[in-house]
Amino acid sequence: MVVHNEMEKLGFNPKDVVLGEVLLEEELSDEQKEKVRAAIEPLGFELIDDRKSRIIEKIKNVIIDLVHRKNSHLQTNLSDMLSEELNHDYSYLSNLFSEVEGTTIEKYFIAQKIEKVKELLVYDELSLSEIAYRLNYSSVAYLSNQFKRVTGLTPGHFKQIREIKRKPLDEV
Repeated sequence: MVVHNEMEKLGFNPKDVVLGEVLLEEELSDEQKEKVRAAIEPLGFELIDDRKSRIIEKIKNVIIDLVHRKNSHLQTNLSDMLSEELNHDYSYLSNLFSEVEGTTIEKYFIAQKIEKVKELLVYDELSLSEIAYRLNYSSVAYLSNQFKRVTGLTPGHFKQIREIKRKPLDEV
C-alpha cells in the first residue's frame, strides 16, 4: 500500500502491487527509476530492476510466504513449487540463487524455517511438537537437530535464554 501510494504521488499508475513487485503499464526511464528509488528507499524498500535480481527476490518471496504465512505446508516439493511459480527450470533457479546469494535455496529455506521456529518459541503458545507439525517437520528430533545445527543451541536452551533476557514489564 505504501509503495502504491508513492508510485501514485510520482504520477505513475500502477496496475498491480504485490509483495515485492509493481506492475506498470509503461517501462520507466532511468530518470524515473531514480525518482522511484529516492521515494521508496527512505521507507525501507529498494528498487530492483535487473532480471536476475527480480528472480532472486521472487524466490525469496515465495519461500517467505510459504514459511511465514502458509506454515510450510507444501503439496509438492519445494523445487517443483518454485519451478511452477516462477516458470523456470529448478536447476536454473538453483544455480542463479547460489551464484548471487552465496547460499543454496535449501539453506535459505531452512534458515527461514528456523527463524519461524524461534518466533514461535518466543511466543510460547505452542509445544515443540506442535511447532514441528506446523512447519512440516517429520519429527521433533529432526527439528531439534536442525535447530541446533543452525543456531548452535537446542530449542529448549534457546527458550531459556530468551526468558532470562526478558523481564516482566513491571520489573523494567
